[in-house]
Amino acid sequence: MKMWKKNLFVCWFGVFVTGVGASQIAPIMPLYIRQLGIHNTSTIEQISGIAFGVTFIISAIFSPIWGAAADKFGRKPMLLRASLGMALVIGSMGFAQNVYELIGLRILQGAITGYSTACVTLIATQTEEAHAGWALGVISTAAVTGSLIGPSLGGFLDEFLGLQFTFFLTGGLMIITFITTLLFVKEEFVPQDKKVLSMKEVWKKLPDPSLIITMFVTSFVLQLAYYSIEPIITVYITQISTSTTHIALISGMAFSASGLASIIAAPRLGKLSDKIGPQKVMLVALIVAGIIFIPQAFVKNPWQLMGLRFLLGFATAGLNPSINALLKKITPKALTGRVFGFNISAFYLGTFAGSVLGGQIAAHFGMKAVFFTTSSLLLLNAVWVYKKLYKKLNLIPKIE
Repeated sequence: MKMWKKNLFVCWFGVFVTGVGASQIAPIMPLYIRQLGIHNTSTIEQISGIAFGVTFIISAIFSPIWGAAADKFGRKPMLLRASLGMALVIGSMGFAQNVYELIGLRILQGAITGYSTACVTLIATQTEEAHAGWALGVISTAAVTGSLIGPSLGGFLDEFLGLQFTFFLTGGLMIITFITTLLFVKEEFVPQDKKVLSMKEVWKKLPDPSLIITMFVTSFVLQLAYYSIEPIITVYITQISTSTTHIALISGMAFSASGLASIIAAPRLGKLSDKIGPQKVMLVALIVAGIIFIPQAFVKNPWQLMGLRFLLGFATAGLNPSINALLKKITPKALTGRVFGFNISAFYLGTFAGSVLGGQIAAHFGMKAVFFTTSSLLLLNAVWVYKKLYKKLNLIPKIE
């Protein structure tokens, strides 16, 4: 078996565990904050938002730094650093004595994270051009699968073993990820540049920085589109339901529907992008996703919403693999880690912005406005991709 295929299996497991760890902690955060001594409901909501969001903001800051380190020292050292660091930090959250310690550890988690980014960079640089889309599609299913299983696992563990055990289990799984990475991930790394380039020098070395920026914006908009709905989905389902029973379960199913479709479709769309070009898959996916958001504003029951979100998952499944495949195509190999680091920063910022924006738009303009705004952003992004990237990309050769 080729080295990149072996690494793909190990990285899939590691990214899956990272996804489980990140997503299973989010639902129990308010409960854990209450256990740490905060009992006022509004205060719990505020602290939960801070504790959840701060990790993404700090990750956005540090991702380019770790990307630069990956270009200088190799991707495997970054995988080992992130997996061991996250094991220690997340495991320590189970010993937190107050919310200040918890928030401090969440900040530290954001600073040391980067396993998924290093995995994507490793797979992108090792995989042959003909299979890059498929491989990146497969690795993208790991994070989605982890994020689908995580909330249910976190709730189950809390029910039977207590809140702290969730953190201990995640830390233990990250230790296993560290060991499997250490033993089985192989990398033949030769640094291209001995010195770390400044931002100005990085942009000068890129053949067309405007194409890179287009990718960053698309990553940002994709995450914003997903997470603009998350804060309001439970309230929206309550409004369109005839019964108030099982609202939490139905809301979880509706949110997970797009993720389930992504797991099914991502490898297939990745393989399609290898055949016809990732820019074509990306353009169609943006247009279809933008259109599918519109009828979500007019659904009459949760099952219609669930069906549309399942279709949305099929549409957006090709976006992340296509973005990463295009970044691989138009980025010099020596700068891959740095560029992928900036892309994940855009990804994290989109997650944070979407979580904030969705709630604000719903509060001021109503639920339907969230779907219309998100649709508009995706369709505008499609127009930008067509003008800035779709035509031009055919003229850009693969960069070595």
